[in-house]
Amino acid sequence: MPNAVVSLVGASGYSGAELLTILSRHPSVTIGKLFAHASAGKRVQDVLPRFLGILDALLEPYSPEAACQSDMVFIALPSGEAMNLVPELLSRGKRVIDLGGDFRLDGAGVYERYYKRTHTAEHLLGTAIYGLPEWNRANIRHSTFVANPGCYPTSVLLPLLPLLKEHLIESTGIVINSLSGVSGAGRSASPELSFAEVCESVKAYKVGTHQHIPEIARALREFSSSAVSFTFVPHLLPIIRGIYTTISAPLASGATSEKIHGVFQQYYASEPFVRFIPVPEIKHVVHTNYIDIGFSIDNDSGRVILLSAIDNLVKGAAGQAVQNMNLMLGFNESEALL
Repeated sequence: MPNAVVSLVGASGYSGAELLTILSRHPSVTIGKLFAHASAGKRVQDVLPRFLGILDALLEPYSPEAACQSDMVFIALPSGEAMNLVPELLSRGKRVIDLGGDFRLDGAGVYERYYKRTHTAEHLLGTAIYGLPEWNRANIRHSTFVANPGCYPTSVLLPLLPLLKEHLIESTGIVINSLSGVSGAGRSASPELSFAEVCESVKAYKVGTHQHIPEIARALREFSSSAVSFTFVPHLLPIIRGIYTTISAPLASGATSEKIHGVFQQYYASEPFVRFIPVPEIKHVVHTNYIDIGFSIDNDSGRVILLSAIDNLVKGAAGQAVQNMNLMLGFNESEALL
């Protein structure tokens, strides 16, 4: 298609600013309306000086009429906000990509349990296509409504799914630990999640209650065709961006290092944003849309240790959203991301 006009709700947040950075260099995109709340009425370059001389646009208060002047609308708002906007946008025939968690689950009960709020667009739960391109590309291409995966789930699903799908690991007894930079909490995060509080320390948080737990469970079940039992513990790191995930999983009978390597090649050899390295590091993926994956077998325990690193604001949010947009609009999937 010719140049697509895209609008962005939540343009002044961390993920929104990252989206603007990527979209501003996309050769097939025209940036339309930019919406913000506290920053409405200001110019982008005044709120986000990185765009000085690059993007001179006004941040406006949201209105559906203005948003619907675009071909596609990105919503980069905290969870609980998109459910109030998406129904009208879809009813007006707009393509929508939601970077929040409002439409990643398929039931109001589990949403309300983990997100601690009532879902006001329950009839749309289960209708969004889950935007994990490496596993759902065909459905994304034909979709008008995509739920962008969470940052932690992206770092977990891509290493785990091939091994579960090919029965190289058991589906129970999986232990997941993820460590994130503080930007994952968003610009309006509470004080205890600020860099000043996290600096020179590491701590677990939302143990057993994190909202990404049901999202991980749903995606593992959907794409591996089996029920999976796991524990997931997120931690805060004293860095700004990046996620490092380690996964320990029991090996299935007959699984070897050679077979695991072969399965990863089978699933990801042609994927533009999946790379393999013995021991990934966050510093090699920040500001990129790559996920780096490594693994090691612990013969004494009969388990495989999977390692992954992503940038939570790019592959874990804005970059993956643009990857999804490229698929939905028929552009080259890697456009503006390499």
